[in-house]
Amino acid sequence: MSDPATDHDRLELAGRLCEAPAVTAALLREVMNQAGRVGRPGDRERSAQIDRLIAAGASADAALALIDLALPNWHVRRIAYDGGAWYCALSRERELPDWLDQAAEAWHADLALSILSAFIEAQRISERPTRSSVPAVPFKAEPLSIVACCDNFA
Repeated sequence: MSDPATDHDRLELAGRLCEAPAVTAALLREVMNQAGRVGRPGDRERSAQIDRLIAAGASADAALALIDLALPNWHVRRIAYDGGAWYCALSRERELPDWLDQAAEAWHADLALSILSAFIEAQRISERPTRSSVPAVPFKAEPLSIVACCDNFA
């Protein structure tokens, strides 16, 4: 189960991303810090690469590298520009048809902000507990059970 404070912070950050006219280095770093994986020992080189991309002004590339760092199971499904807005969809299963896949989708006039908004939505989907409408029944096989075929094929 996810922490309510984290959900609140994520919603607040998503709102600020929607309202921002363009991405800034400070906003990118805030999303990066909110992701939580930045300080892990194995990810230091990759987070340093993101820092270099931010310093170079390559905000869309930094946003894509952040997805690769913090959500390695998620991939870009679609990036499109239509009607003055960038549309970004992230997915865990790119090969599934759109109507079967649970994609994280976002749009914004700025490409990097569209990618970052989809990133935050993917984080929200990833942390949501998956529950089915039918309760699971644990299967406990008896070790002494013997399976035999009793069909008469004659």
